[in-house]
Parts: sequence; C-alpha cells; structure tokens
Amino acid sequence: MVEKRPLVWLSAANSNTRIRKSMGTNWDLIDFSFDDTVPLYTLLPDKARVGVLELPALSPENISNLEGWVETLDLTYWIAIAPQRPISGTPATKLIARYCSDFHTLPVDYKRINTVLGHLWGMATILMPANNPGCHSYQNLALEGKSQSIRDVRNLLRRFAATQEPVLISGENGTGKEAAARFVHTNSARAHGPLVFVNCPALPSALTQSELFGYEKGAFTSAMSSRQGRLEQANGGSLVFSRIDELHLEQQSAILRFLQEGEIERVGGNARIRADGRIIAITSQQLPDLVALGRFRSDVYFRLGSLEVKLPPLKNRREDIPVIAGALLQTCWPEARQKRLSKDAIQSLVNHSWPGNLQELQNRLRQGVLLSDRAVIEAADLGLNLSGSTTNPLSNLSLKEFRARADRQALLCGLQSANYNMSEAARVLKISRVSLYRLLEKYNLNLHSHNPRRKPYRKGDLT
Repeated sequence: MVEKRPLVWLSAANSNTRIRKSMGTNWDLIDFSFDDTVPLYTLLPDKARVGVLELPALSPENISNLEGWVETLDLTYWIAIAPQRPISGTPATKLIARYCSDFHTLPVDYKRINTVLGHLWGMATILMPANNPGCHSYQNLALEGKSQSIRDVRNLLRRFAATQEPVLISGENGTGKEAAARFVHTNSARAHGPLVFVNCPALPSALTQSELFGYEKGAFTSAMSSRQGRLEQANGGSLVFSRIDELHLEQQSAILRFLQEGEIERVGGNARIRADGRIIAITSQQLPDLVALGRFRSDVYFRLGSLEVKLPPLKNRREDIPVIAGALLQTCWPEARQKRLSKDAIQSLVNHSWPGNLQELQNRLRQGVLLSDRAVIEAADLGLNLSGSTTNPLSNLSLKEFRARADRQALLCGLQSANYNMSEAARVLKISRVSLYRLLEKYNLNLHSHNPRRKPYRKGDLT
C-alpha cells in the first residue's frame, strides 16, 4: 500500500466540502482553521510541503488572519479554492497572487486538483535537498577528509550503524552532528525506512505528547482527524532527537516509556501501539554533566548513552580544511563556482582557531564570496590575516562602498535565514516588503540563482 502524503488543509471552522473528503483518499489531511487565533509557530511533519487554502467570502479581517496562518505554516507550495473567481484588486486576489501557485473555483475537477497537488509535491521533493543551502550545506561535507580523527569517527559510526541500539552523537556546535545522524541511518539496515527529525528546542512542553505520540480524532477541540506522532512516523526507520539536551525534565519523562518498552499511546486513545523507530540523539553538551546538575534524567541518559560518538572540532582536523573549503565554494553558491582561494587565504583558514567549527567556515567563505570582486578570494576577504587572526576586510573601502557591501550581505543573510519567504525576510531585516524589493533591484540580486524555492507556476497566475 502506497503511503499517503501529508496535505495541509486550511479552511474555515465550518468547512465541510465534498472535495476535501475526496482528497482524503489519496492524502493524509492535516486540518487547520483560520478562524482560530494564529499561533506563533506550529509543528508539521517533515514531509508536509503543499497545502490548500479553501476560501469562502472573506472580509479584510479574515484575510489578515489567513495570511498570518500561511506565513506560520510556511509550506513550499499552496493552491487556492474559492466559490467563485475573486474580483481583481480585492484582498483575496492579492492573497492568492502572493502565496499561491494555482487557483481553482467550485466545482473543481477532483482528478485535476489531485494532479496539480501531486506535481507540486514532487517539485518540492526535488528542491528539498537545497532548501537551506546557506545554513546546512556544510553538513553534506562534515564527515569528509583524511585526518585520523574523522576516519576514526567514520569507522565508529559504521560499527554503530550495524546495531539496533540508540546512538548518542555529541560535539561542539557546527561540527556536523546532523551529518553523523544521517550517516548512521543510511548505513544501517533501516536505510530504506523514514528518517524523522525532532527539533527539541522548538517542541513546546504542552505539545510534547501529541507531537511525539500522535492523537485520535476528537482528543481535543481542533483534532478533526487522527494523526500519527513522530515516533509512529519513524516506524522501520530512525528518529533523530536534535539537541536533546534542551528537553525539559517533564519532556524527558514523556519519552522514557518508549525507550524502555518501544510502545506508545496516542493522546485520546487507549490502544498500545508498537513504535519501531531507532533512536539517534544529538547533543552539544555533555549529558553526564547535565545529569550531575539535575537538568537531565539519569535513566534517560543511560538508555541513550550506551553507544556514543564525539565529533572532533575543526581545529583538530586542520588538514581537512582546504578540501572542505574548496568543496563548499563549488556547491553552496552558484556565483562562487568560478572563484578560488589564494594560497594565503588557504593558509589563513588552516591557521584559524575555528570556535564556530564548520558552520563558521561556511560563514567565512560566504563573506569572502560577497566581498571579493575578483576571481581569487584573499585572506582579507575572509576577515582573516595569514596567521588566522580576525581582521576587518572592509577597512580600505570608502563609506559608500562599505554601505553597499553591508547592505548586500544583510539582504542575502536575511533572505537565507527566512528561507526566502519575502514577508519573513522583511520582518527579520525590519523593513517593509516594498523596501525589500527595491533594495533587491538596487543591488541587482538575482534570486533565481540564490532561491531554491522557485515556483513551477508563475505566482499570480489565475487558472
């Protein structure tokens, strides 16, 4: 049986359309009501990439609330369904043009809308590896290199992957712990199963039970249908608890029974469900130290820490730096593929102390790409001198040049941190959307070479 793909359905609380019921045969519907208060954030399954906006006759207040929901859910693609074609220039038309890749009026052709959603989901899947190139691409190279320390790590990870036991991965921030977790999964017997990530700092205590264990229909007011939790979603695969050291004690208690028995109960249900997901935990702090301070449960640590691997900081594998830096330039930024590092730049990278590890290396290289107007990136462009100490790469620029380069770098960093969501980027940069578009045009920033979230349809097309 083909696994259903998640489909977010955003509608009014009293929505009960025939098309929604029909879509449930091929999609796992995740319902939200824009009549409810917009949350600060909401957790979605990792595979949630497309959504449907079901639009009734909307007042300006409804439109504002709905826009808040769309921004919060932050899917790759949306399509809209409305009773009739909105009048040009109305808030509904502007909302569709801003956020949606396709538009349908009632009555809709079920087969056509299913095909459109399938196409969009496929496009989102193809683009998924590049969704966060500026933030996470160093993870693809974190385990590369010939240094003895990283070879020892790879050998240990292979041995751990051959078991079914939980694995604890520790190390400083930016050392590639996520890459190590993926390595364990892809080299294990569970490689063909799902790999599910839980971002522990973003897991509110009040939602721990429902997010991890799932819930039954009617378990609470907005539970319009049953939903699997992350532990069930990882059946036959691996479940990664990222930054598990940031879980509160009551949240740690919630996962203890699963660690002991491998079973869960959905919120609002009575049945015990077997959840066969292999646990991989990631931490940047030493859990024994947290146990001694009373901030981490000893019984949870003993369940997790039988197989532990510590990733080396970048300063302990300096011979790998030139190879990783060269690969990052070729894979992270299209405009950098014709650039190369000078000998002095490479030496400055090798000599640097790297308190931020691989993540800092990527940020230094990104700075060099932005600040260098030549084919060769020098140490000064990286903000370093030959000894690896920090310098000011903008010290020889005029005030006008300084401002232009700073503006350009701020725009790119803001867009990348907001995952190229223009409204969110404007909020991050504390400017209006109009000002954001004006600055992008002023500095001739071509988002087609930067933005991995390009739409297969031209936004604003009403079909």
